[in-house]
Parts: sequence; structure tokens; C-alpha cells
Amino acid sequence: MTLVAGSRLGPYEILGPIGAGGMGEVYRAKDPRLGRDVAVKVLPASFSQDADRLRRFEQEARAAGALNHPNITSVYDIGSADNAPYIVTELLEGETLRQRIAVGPIGPRKAIDYAVQIAKGLAAAHEKGIVHRDLKPENLFLTKDGRVKILDFGLAKLKSERDDGGQTDMQTVSGTQPGVVLGTMGYMSPEQVRGKPADKRSDLFAFGTILYEMLSGQKAFRGDSAADTITAILTKEPPDLSQTNRDVHPGLDRIVRHCLEKNPEERFESARDVAFDLEALSGVSTPAGAVAVRGERPGRRPSWALLVAAVIVGAAVAAVAAWTWGKRAGYVPPPSFHQLTFQRGEVGGALFAPDGQTAVYSAAWEGKPFEVFINRPESPESRPFGLPGTEVLAISKSGEMAVSLNRRTPQPFIRTGRLARISIAGGAPRDVLDDVQWADWSPDGQSLAIVRDVGVKNRLEFPIGKVLYDTTGWVSHPRVSPKGDLVAFIDHSVLRDDGGSVAVVDLSGKKRTLSPVYATAQGLAWRPDGSEIWYTAAEGGFNRAVHAVTLSGKERLVGRVPGISTIRDISKDGRVLMTNESDRLGILARGPGDEKERELSWLDFSLATDISADGKNLLLAESGEGGGAGYSAYLRKLDGSPAVRLGDGGAAALSSDGAWAISILHPASNPQIVLLPTSVGEPKVLSKEGLDVVEADFLPDGKRILFAATEPGHGMRLYLRDVAGGKPRAFTPEGYSFYRGTVTPDSRFTVVRGPDRRMYLYSLEGGEPTGLPGLPTEDVPMRFAPDGRTLFVLDRGEVPSKVYRYDVASGRKELWRELVPADRAGLSSVTRAVVTPDGKAYAYSYLRVLSYLQLVEGLK
Repeated sequence: MTLVAGSRLGPYEILGPIGAGGMGEVYRAKDPRLGRDVAVKVLPASFSQDADRLRRFEQEARAAGALNHPNITSVYDIGSADNAPYIVTELLEGETLRQRIAVGPIGPRKAIDYAVQIAKGLAAAHEKGIVHRDLKPENLFLTKDGRVKILDFGLAKLKSERDDGGQTDMQTVSGTQPGVVLGTMGYMSPEQVRGKPADKRSDLFAFGTILYEMLSGQKAFRGDSAADTITAILTKEPPDLSQTNRDVHPGLDRIVRHCLEKNPEERFESARDVAFDLEALSGVSTPAGAVAVRGERPGRRPSWALLVAAVIVGAAVAAVAAWTWGKRAGYVPPPSFHQLTFQRGEVGGALFAPDGQTAVYSAAWEGKPFEVFINRPESPESRPFGLPGTEVLAISKSGEMAVSLNRRTPQPFIRTGRLARISIAGGAPRDVLDDVQWADWSPDGQSLAIVRDVGVKNRLEFPIGKVLYDTTGWVSHPRVSPKGDLVAFIDHSVLRDDGGSVAVVDLSGKKRTLSPVYATAQGLAWRPDGSEIWYTAAEGGFNRAVHAVTLSGKERLVGRVPGISTIRDISKDGRVLMTNESDRLGILARGPGDEKERELSWLDFSLATDISADGKNLLLAESGEGGGAGYSAYLRKLDGSPAVRLGDGGAAALSSDGAWAISILHPASNPQIVLLPTSVGEPKVLSKEGLDVVEADFLPDGKRILFAATEPGHGMRLYLRDVAGGKPRAFTPEGYSFYRGTVTPDSRFTVVRGPDRRMYLYSLEGGEPTGLPGLPTEDVPMRFAPDGRTLFVLDRGEVPSKVYRYDVASGRKELWRELVPADRAGLSSVTRAVVTPDGKAYAYSYLRVLSYLQLVEGLK
């Protein structure tokens, strides 16, 4: 049917033709009832001769008309005149995407803008069960005000379909060819080419071809004939985008590739995921520096968890405002705190994506393993990235993530796993290196700074393989400077303790310490201009404040926030990602004859360090806010009686008769041994002899002490000394450490870790160590049984932690018990376990971290 200006089609007055195509002719018309101009598409009269086809047209048109989205052309009406069905839509001013591409490739920024709009329109349709099936540049319209409109939703399904789901007509660049499948040549998915039903993933494939064409100016799949094009769709990959557009971000290329997977199961799960990843790459939907304010959903009361979070955030604002007021004359707006996560568990690494708006973080929610999540500030919900058991370590400017796979906790405060690389846009991770604890990208994204154990040393390398610094303690939070000439990090001198100082090292290995030693120091980030290093630390207890230090060592307090804060990242515009957490180290124990475990936690950070041979008394160390700056040693009965404070220092071991406890004092980071009586008596401070003690234990005879210590300029060695006095005697070379409770009942041997990180039996008289077969380095020896050949060992790499009975001679292990609290939410690890020689009583400490991620603005 051909209409002329001035004629009428139903109630519509035809103003003139707009265009024509295989699906009919389009006219500009006026709706006199509403006084608005509309577009009227008149379909071929042959449609009216097929009742089933006409019925499906009406169903699809009504479904499309139910869509109300700014990126989908609005359908106003459907009807029929002179046996010709027609559809009425909004009238658009602008050009089709096909017309725009004909001019040449579209710049990446504008292409992403268009792609996000298309993806959001597709998502809205897919969520209502509507699939386009014929997405192509001709069906995408660019309005004069920069909006993208998807045309012809529902019309693609009008062509004849066989009952088996295959389709018999295909719209090609030159017309319709019977006997092949529905779609447009070059934009069909492999399943459409094969005649299989098309679903939303088919639209995502077409979306990928369109995004590829926008960026390159060329079709993703093309050939001299229809057969050649089909072969390309089924078997070939399009040329790299970098060949035609060097400005294409690698992450953008990965998004395109992910859409163009041959197998629909391997494509994006939804169009909303595509839009999310595109926004994460570019931040096109949120102006720089903007943070959306979330309102309460109607009809819902805030949960107690949210009320508590609100109180904490409110207190944080008040505290920082008070500090700011006291520091400066006049009013300065206080920092604002915007909570990003709301589930119960632990938040790990967190960083800004290259757009400066999107937060990428790791979390272990509700007792599940760590997983990577992505959060946009305008949404209260985060999207899983799809990598369970993984923690994000760093993100390059190009959107390449450094992640840690199969993350585990070999010792307190330290997690390790397989370092891998993966684009923020998705795909499969590429393995780099095993047993890496920390990592950060160089400014150009070409190399990584890492921290890992080699022998008994903890090493900082940049790039991988080049050692800049090593220590018998441990290194955390390495961050490469904006210029790439320095690596800042926190230097911890003692294992299993997070006290430390901020330091930098240059590319030649010259290290400078910039801050004093803090009781706890975790979290570090460079200011974008490289003028300061911001970090979170506390002089005592755990409540870390935000500090800053220049490269010349000039320090200042940035602000105090209630709770345990850890700075994670700073954006280019000065906004801060920070976690706020509540940590508790608790103790569960089971005494002789007890039917179940009993909670024996005392203050806020209770570490079980030894248990008496009769299973009645537990020695514990308090190292949190309650324990004070130098820690405190306590003794508590397993029947739940109140704990008794024995004295200062970190409790280490009980004598065989239970009369004395070893505690390690840390006066000005100069550790030494003190003996504390468990009943009557006075403490005995043992002479240092120039040694810094790291670990100590009584021998079963009660007359001697075994300890590990360092001296200036030397590594760790093992020593023996008499309780009554005398000088210590070293019996191992450098590089050896030992495990408390693992001296054999005859006081002849102990279990040690050698320079190669393997475990051995070592004679207290010296000599060559004897290897322990089948004992992984992750296992922690706990105690020998009375037979002297059975060793209790703890595998704490995952939760629940397992305790095994290990035969020293054969290397055979059998499971003895699993250790895990009933409430697993926020459960980070089982940090230590102790057991009586007969196995009738035991106790273990578990670390529970409940934290949330927040965005902080206004810190100066």
C-alpha cells in the first residue's frame, strides 16, 4: 500500500513518506486527537492473509507497546486499514546508526555512551520476556539530543516460523532469501544461523557485532557471499579492534569478545550485566565526583543492622567534624560517609575502577568464601563478578585486575594464593605466580610489585623477580607511586602481629622508614599527586585513625573514625574507599568430659596459647583494646570461671606443672622473656643477652626454655637456656623457627621449619634435621602425644579447619576433629589451636571480622 500526503489511515493524517524497507513503508503522520506527529509503519498486505501471523503481530506489538523505556521507541497504537496492518510509534528526529557508521568509526567514549543506552534498552525488554531477534544498525536510531532508540521491537518475530522453532526466512542485505534462517546477514548469532530458537543471548551477540562496527567502522563478520558470512559467524573471530582503532581500551575489547562468544552459555548472562561493565569501564552514567543519595524503599522499615550502621556512620561524621573544628578556625564542612555494603561478613581488598566511580571489592558474606563484587554508587546492591574464592589485589589504569585465586590464610593477618590477571570486563583469569600475598600495578600497567615468602624471608619484588626489600617479619599493602619510582608499604617486624611502620623503597633497593612504629598499621594508599602517603594506624589498641606522611617524613593526622578503619584506595578527585570493621578474636574450648564446646573469650582479642596437661586451665593472650599497648597474659579455667590476669606481655606457654607461664614483653619493640607465676610468687625477667625473642616454650622437664630469636644483622636461630639462669645456647644455624608445644616428651627433639620452609625434626643437641614426610607447609604442628611419634597438626588454610593425628615415622595422617564455630558469618580463620597430649581437651581461637565498605568524601 502506497499512501500520499493528505490521505488518511484510520484516524491518522498522512503527512509524507519517511522511508521503506523489507518490513513495509514508514510515513510521517499527524494524530488529530492529540495534536502530535507520529510515525506510521504500514506492513505488507500479505500479512493480513495469514491469520496466525497477524495474531502474533498483534501480540508482539502489544508487548512492545507495554515497554516504557527511554531507549526503546514508544509504540502508541496498532490497527488495520484496507487489509494492511499498521503500527504507530513516536516520531524521531535524527539519523539511524547505519547512517552514522557510514561516515566512519565512532570514538570509544561516544561508542560506549551509545552502547550503554542500547544495553539498558535491551535489558528492559528482556526483563519483560521480549527478544528483538533482528538487532542491527538500521534498527537503532540516534536522536538529535544524543539518545539512542531501539526500533522495531517485536517485528522480527513476524516472519514465518516452523513448529520446531527453526525459521524459514532471512532478511539479508539484498532482500529475503527463502530456506535460511531469520535475521540480518552479519548480525545473526551462531544459533540463529543454525536455525535454532533465538533468545536474549542472541540479541547480545548482535549487540557485540554492532559495538564492534561502531568502534572499527567495519562489520565483525563479512564475506563475499551469504555462505562466506555464515562460515565466519560459525568458525571465525573478528580481527582485533586494535588493528583499526588504537584508542580502544583493552577492557572494551574484552566486552565485545565476551558478547561474541560462539556458545551462548559463555556470553554475558544479561544485557544489564553488559551495561554494568561498560559503565564500570567508563563511568558514563555518573558525573565525576557525584554520589547518589539512596532513599528508603516505601513500605519498609530499616533493619536493626542498618540502624546500627547508621549510628556508626553518624558517630564517624561527628568525630571527624569535631576534629576538623578544633584544628581550623571557622566552619569547614565535615567529611561525608556513604555506606556501600550491607551484608554480614568481611570485606577484603577494595579499589576504584578506572572510571573513578565504580568500586571493585572482595568480600566473604554470610560464611561463604571470598568473592569479587562490583558496586556502582547509584545502586545499593553489588554485582558478583563471578570469581568465588578470589580476592582483588590491584587494578591498572587500563582495567586489568590483579587477583588472588584460592585465597587461604597460612598465618594471622596474612592471606596468600595464586596471582592471576583478568580484565574488569570479564573473561578467564590468566595465572601468573603461586603463593603471592600482595600485588600492585605499575602506573603504566605493564608490571607488578608483589610480596611473597622465599625461604624464611618475606620479599617485596618490583617487577616480579627483582628484590627491593626482604625481612624476617612481613610486608603488607605495597603500593607503587604515581611516578613508578617508589613502592610504599607497611613494614611489620614481628610475624603474627600487625604492628609496623610506613616505609618506601626505591628501584635500587634503598629503603626509608617514614613513620614511627604503631601497635597496628594496616591500609595504605598514595595521594593521586604523589605528595603524601595516607595510611590507617593506631598507637595502641585497634582503633586505627587516618594518618598522612610526606616523603620527607612529615606526619599529620587526617582524621579519627570510630572503630577499626582500613584505608583501601584514593580516587583522582580525592574520594576515599575505606572499610570499617569490628574484629573479635574469640576462643572455643572443650574440657575433659564436656559434651560440647564452651565459649571462653575474655576481652576483645583472646588468643589461646597453651593448655595444661590435665585440660583444666587455658593460657591466653589479650592483644586488643582490652589487652593494652603491651598485651596481657591471662589464665582461665575451662569450666568457664573468670579469667585471672597474670601480667604484661604476650602469653606463650605453660610449664609442665602449671606453676609458671612464659610471656614475651615488648618494651619499645625490644622483646624479651618474662616468667609469670600462675598463683603465688613474683615475675622473673630473663636477661636479653642481645637477642630479640620471637617465640618461646618450656621443655617438658620444666628446667629449660626453648626460644627463637634474632640478633642485629642476623636471621632467626633457635636457642636453649636454663630457667635458673646462664647464657643462651644456639643449636641451629640461621633460618630456623619452631612450633610451640612440639618438643618430644623425652625433651630430645622439636619440630622446626627450615630455611626451605619445609618441616623437620631437629635434635636439641644439634646436628642434621630429619624430614617429616607428607606434612604440607600450611599445616601447623600443635602437640606430641605421649608416645612421642603421634603429632597433632592443624590445617587452618580454610574453614572449617581440620586437626589431624600425624604419624612421624610413616607420614600417615588421619582426621581427628574439625574446628568451626556454629556462626560462620565473618569467620576469617582459626588462628591457633591447642590440645592436651592425650587429646581429651582442646581449645582454639577464631577470628571474626564484620566489616562494611564506605565511600568517604571531604578528607583533606
